[in-house]
Amino acid sequence: MTGGAGGLVRAAVVGTGLIGGSVLLRLRDAGLDVAGWDPDPATRRYAAERGVAAPDVLEEAVAGRDVVFLGGPLPTLATTLTQVAGATDDRCVLTDVGSIKADVATVAIAQGIGHRFVPGHPMAGADRAGLAAADPNLFEGAAWVLCPAPTGMAAFRRLAALLIDVFHARVVPMSAPEHDTAAALASHVPHLLAGGLAGAVQRAPLRDAVLALAAGSFTDGTRVAGGPPTRTANMLLGNRDRVLAELDVVRSFLDELAEALGAGDAEALTARLEEARAARSALGHRSYTTHRREFPAAAEHAGELAYLRELGAAGGHLSGCRVEAEAVSYTAHLPAGPTLG
Repeated sequence: MTGGAGGLVRAAVVGTGLIGGSVLLRLRDAGLDVAGWDPDPATRRYAAERGVAAPDVLEEAVAGRDVVFLGGPLPTLATTLTQVAGATDDRCVLTDVGSIKADVATVAIAQGIGHRFVPGHPMAGADRAGLAAADPNLFEGAAWVLCPAPTGMAAFRRLAALLIDVFHARVVPMSAPEHDTAAALASHVPHLLAGGLAGAVQRAPLRDAVLALAAGSFTDGTRVAGGPPTRTANMLLGNRDRVLAELDVVRSFLDELAEALGAGDAEALTARLEEARAARSALGHRSYTTHRREFPAAAEHAGELAYLRELGAAGGHLSGCRVEAEAVSYTAHLPAGPTLG
């Protein structure tokens, strides 16, 4: 394999809801040979109406493919992975789009497919669901976590090139446990907070009056509460221990805010709000340094793996991955300040 799109030209997507469907449509628009499969016959018919091959049999959809993306409800991913692995050959790269990584990574290793399964999580979504809500541009510029493993570096390289070249995503390499810890605070706890605020309003004596007054702060703060409850519950339960740990951190900060407010301590309240403002401001005003790193293509991969995981843990991402006969080169971006070993 050399150069663009990782050499992955025949693709399949299993589970074509919002995320899987958006992957499917982007691959179609990029001109790749792509097939989709979903357990719902109506969804398969809808995919066919949008110009995508959608066989009735999963094995037919994935046979002979270079890469397969696995979607669908989190509790079904392990079973789907087993089924797809058995229906594809050893050269086929497998990945998923679920929001929790450690468990599915463990399943892949136990099944002996860690060399071709790369856990993935595109950090994009919407408060709608289903293929009808899918958007082929959903991942443009989005962070897309990939979890490289010692035996799966070749698969990681191929998949990273595809995500960069076709989806224009920012590939964030991380270990599966570090992803689950970071995602708990970046994504999962916000669902609880949004649910808590929206749920409190639902029970409020002046519910309708509150909703009549609700503006941007309420709308922004509760957006994800509009998503399918079962999907959100699966995500939270799947990462329960980490979510509860990070929720404790948030609760502690809320307690500090409440204590300052209760004491009428304007200085302490302002200081805590300034801390929060700093993190919020950093979302849109982060500066990055760019560097290029090269590793031997066929040598032992410990140094390459360590570099990639350190890059992701430091808040960095990849915008380029090119594999030649002798070397693999990465174009990487690191937040101003951190340096890599």
